[in-house]
Amino acid sequence: MTKLPSPVIPWSVPIAVADIPETGRRFDLVPDAATRDIIAKVAGVAALPRLEAGFELTQYGNDGLHVVGRVSATIDQTCVVTLEPIQNEVDEAIDLVFTPQPMPAAETENSEQTRASDADDDDVDVDVDDAPEVLRDGVVDLGAIAVEFLLLGTDPYPRKPGAVFDAPPAGDPTSHPFAALAALKKGEGSND
Repeated sequence: MTKLPSPVIPWSVPIAVADIPETGRRFDLVPDAATRDIIAKVAGVAALPRLEAGFELTQYGNDGLHVVGRVSATIDQTCVVTLEPIQNEVDEAIDLVFTPQPMPAAETENSEQTRASDADDDDVDVDVDDAPEVLRDGVVDLGAIAVEFLLLGTDPYPRKPGAVFDAPPAGDPTSHPFAALAALKKGEGSND
């Protein structure tokens, strides 16, 4: 069995669930220039002059964690139309729940029904479609979360404002790549 290489984590800020008090805890993170350069390479952008992440962490149940926050960044990219450098802003909201073990589907449905009927439940309700993330070894990596949401918010086809792609005019129909095939097909039809 071939072992897959571990994914590259360009920015790691691990936080243990045990370190989060009942009242919650706030984290404001800004990576240094060297880390931003590595993240830019992973993101496939020219540069990452600014990256900021703010998180509010609160306990979720007995051993889970609710992470709410925002990632904002300035990224340097290349316009896909003009090939000129441009700068774009990314601003992504984060709202995730982490639990130690994923719940089986039947248990999730039962717990949703139980929560709906139990008005005294202090846990935060989570839709079945928004299943919790898996908490690994009691730790959440805020740096990895910030990079993930930065990647989700990055435009893969950035365009300068007003840039319009003008397709080349249609030329001689016999010059397109499939002209030879069309001629062969025409020739076959005339043999009948």
